[in-house]
Amino acid sequence: MAARKSSPRKIRLLKKTRQTSAVPAWIILRTKRDVRSNPKRRAWRSTDVEVG
Repeated sequence: MAARKSSPRKIRLLKKTRQTSAVPAWIILRTKRDVRSNPKRRAWRSTDVEVG
């Protein structure tokens, strides 16, 4: 990927970065381990991001 990214592309990549975070521990505790994993979790190397 190019080092020089346009602002809209950078915003889309930041959104994907936020989406790929783990579920916070307090949510796991609050839901009594009903919610354990993030279904949108993505590894940066194995799966590509479609940002256009």
